[in-house]
Amino acid sequence: MKLSAKGTREKHSRKKTAGRRAANTVRTRPHLSNEDRKKNGPVKIGIVAIQGDFAAHAAMLHTLGAETVEVRTVEHLEGCDGVVLPGGESTTQLQFLKEEGLFDAIRKFSTQGGAVFGTCAGAILLASKVNNPPQESLGLLDMTVLRNGYGRQLASDVFYEPSKLKQEPLEMVFIRGPIIEELGKGIEVLARHEGRPALVEQGNVLAATFHPELTDDTTVHAHFLEMASRAPAKAAAAR
Repeated sequence: MKLSAKGTREKHSRKKTAGRRAANTVRTRPHLSNEDRKKNGPVKIGIVAIQGDFAAHAAMLHTLGAETVEVRTVEHLEGCDGVVLPGGESTTQLQFLKEEGLFDAIRKFSTQGGAVFGTCAGAILLASKVNNPPQESLGLLDMTVLRNGYGRQLASDVFYEPSKLKQEPLEMVFIRGPIIEELGKGIEVLARHEGRPALVEQGNVLAATFHPELTDDTTVHAHFLEMASRAPAKAAAAR
């Protein structure tokens, strides 16, 4: 059966309305003590599965004992302690998040205490301001980022830099990575590359301009799991 252009628009409008409605009802898992977590299972992390190597994120989190779920709808956020925004193309991901109601849902998830981690394009989506060119973002981190700041690399560039997370150098894989140009107050720089912030944290939000999931180093993901496990009470989510 053929669908008219009007019918297509109406169907798309209903889908967007349903996504927004779901964004207002998603509930995250209440904060649990370490003892309760042993009884209630591992930390649960949702990974936005649109682009990027979300499977690599999942594999690394699994090695650390976490449970993961691929997130493509607002309902997939239900019961998660944290959310990962992988790499890819930020404008494409932004459009998908908007269409599925995940844009507002992830914002709400963060304000309710859920931990959020963005890598590369995910870091762009977390910024309060984006340049080259300007685009809308979630605004969960008070920082300005420059897209493709290191140029359009055809291959990965691997570096080893000091960090606050461990004594040994941290392995960083850059692929068309953004540059963090400015940081607001309250943002902690956990690692730098070429003098610029490469791994930053503010409250329950973590961002990396590189791809820790493409290395054998679990340090960054382990830190994110710790953030997710100590997130404040989230039981009072909107109903």
